[in-house]
Amino acid sequence: MARVTAGPANRARKKRVLKRTKGHYSLRHKAIRTAKESADKAGQYAYRDRKNKKRDFRALWIMRINAGARENGLTYSVLMGGLKAAGIELDRKVLSDLAIHNPEDFKLLAEKAKAALKKAA
Repeated sequence: MARVTAGPANRARKKRVLKRTKGHYSLRHKAIRTAKESADKAGQYAYRDRKNKKRDFRALWIMRINAGARENGLTYSVLMGGLKAAGIELDRKVLSDLAIHNPEDFKLLAEKAKAALKKAA
């Protein structure tokens, strides 16, 4: 019976790792041991940062809404409270987009929020 080696399987495994580290610097894409560590760490960063991306975008949207609110004489928290009192349920992503690309529409929303706050008080 012929002797069986792990040659093809080993080669395939190494190629798979080296393919994942394509574009990494120095030995991180050449040496199999270093490439393996680099690929594992890259996977950890990717997993973590998929979560952090959501956090970062929400913070960006809030900054943009706050800037738009302050142009209309409100603060972020007052604007959001007024929109809730007025029954306007737009998410932060849409409000941010309105504040940047359609300031006149955002101004209308801010006025409705002010009116709702005056009515509630």
